[in-house]
Order: sequence, then C-alpha cells, then structure tokens
Amino acid sequence: MLLEDLRTACAKDPALRGARRVEVLLYPGLWAIWSHRVAHRLHRLGLPFLPRLLSQTVRSLTGIEIHPGAVIGRRCFIDHGMGVVIGETAVVGDDVMLYHRVTLGGTGWWTDTPTARRHPSVGDRVVLGVGATVLGPVHIGHDTLVGAHSLVLRDVPAHSTVRSPLATHRPKHPPHLSRRTDHDLDTPLRDRVDRPHPPGGAAPLR
Repeated sequence: MLLEDLRTACAKDPALRGARRVEVLLYPGLWAIWSHRVAHRLHRLGLPFLPRLLSQTVRSLTGIEIHPGAVIGRRCFIDHGMGVVIGETAVVGDDVMLYHRVTLGGTGWWTDTPTARRHPSVGDRVVLGVGATVLGPVHIGHDTLVGAHSLVLRDVPAHSTVRSPLATHRPKHPPHLSRRTDHDLDTPLRDRVDRPHPPGGAAPLR
C-alpha cells in the first residue's frame, strides 16, 4: 500500500515530475495517512492512550489531525495538508483527495451523542477543495466535487458539485468526475450542487 500511496501522490500533484518525484517523501499528507493506519489498528485493538498519542504527535509534525477511530480508504491523498481535521466516526472512501484546511467534523457537543455516528461519510473518488467543511453524520456521494470554502450540512447525491456562493469562478472538474445533478443545499452559506461547468474560465481548487 505504501507504493500505491506514492504513485497516487505523483499522479495527482503536477509538481512531482522527473527527478523531483523523490520529494514526495517530504509530503506531510503521506506521513499522516501512514501513521493513521498504525494508530487505527491500535485503536481497533482497544488500546488506550497510545493511538491518540500517536495521532497527536503526527498532528504536531504535519498539521493534520486524524482521529484514530476514523476510517480512511485506499489511495487517499492529502495535498499540502495543513489544518486538515478528520473526526472520530468519519469514513472516507477510496481515491479521495483532500486539500488543506478541510474539516470532516461534528456539529457540536450539544448535539452529539456518544453512541451515534457524529461525523461525515465520504464516498469514493470525492474531491474536497481548500477550506471545505462537512459537519455532522451526512453522506457525500461518489464522484462528487466539493468546492473551496463550501459548508455542507446535508447529504449530497453522487456525481454532484458543491460550490460556495462566494465563489466568482467555478472549479474545473477532475477528469474522473462525470455527470452532475442539480440539488440545493439548505445551509447557512446556501451552497449549490450544480451541473458540469462549461469549458473555459475555470479556477483551480487551490
């Protein structure tokens, strides 16, 4: 799986070309994912303190906080990574990409219950743009693009695009994301899920 993660990073980051591919070993997102796999196994064994100690140590080194209880799928790539937070009951599918300052969190201690799932589940091949925030036990469907600075508080159907109303340009879809559907999200930011954007005039997610 380590080689699989390295190949994924090289495929998704255009800065890693030629001899510079060796720089992938410096990427904090990779170390955060690798460390989380160890912490998650310790967590599943029921060991106290040690899994959280490992996750908090990695947080201080990478700026990425992943609770040991979170489930992370294969080939997950965290680009840049600083400020990423993934909560205890979050589930992240395969081939998901997260940019910096993404939060998969709960809605607050006053609404959370100890036995219920409190954090989002994210489907396969989802892209979460810079500063995207997904709160509560909502589900993000497969092949969805969540644009930069979007706030999601409700389920999003598969093959959708969520954008912040503050955005002046629409992000360009990654090639693996196919048809989208229209769907309004009733959130404080009134994010929208739109159809595919017309070619040209696209702004990058970063």
